[in-house]
Amino acid sequence: MTATFVLRRYEEADEAVAIALWHETWQEAYPALDFAARLDWWRERWRRDMVPVMAIVVAEMSGDLVGFVALDPATGYLDQIVVRPDLWGAGLAETLLRAAMELAPDGLELHVNQDNARALRFYRKHGFVVVGEETNPRSGAPVYRMSWRSARRTG
Repeated sequence: MTATFVLRRYEEADEAVAIALWHETWQEAYPALDFAARLDWWRERWRRDMVPVMAIVVAEMSGDLVGFVALDPATGYLDQIVVRPDLWGAGLAETLLRAAMELAPDGLELHVNQDNARALRFYRKHGFVVVGEETNPRSGAPVYRMSWRSARRTG
């Protein structure tokens, strides 16, 4: 599938669609979990912890918001890459990851659930390595801490 994505900075008017997209994407990835029950928590986290601090880049296709990436440019912490499920495999995650790498060219760090084989393959393919094991304090799920360093910094 060849798709054309337009990237732009997040705007306040994107909030409802971005939150709905987060819900849809995570629910698809983990169908046994009830992400609807987490929406109030996520909305509060989005407003309090993410929008004021993070660089958020959204992706549009034909005028519809279809993905976003959120990272803290001060620390290089990549909090979220969210892609509408029907576009998984269409190159959008790579496009969003490249945007994150441009915003934090010295390196990125992230957490990924250890049972998320799709995400682990994706991040490893793009040069991330596991640098630690932790537990998600909210869910109790085991996670890997992964890191990417640019070639200019390591080479």
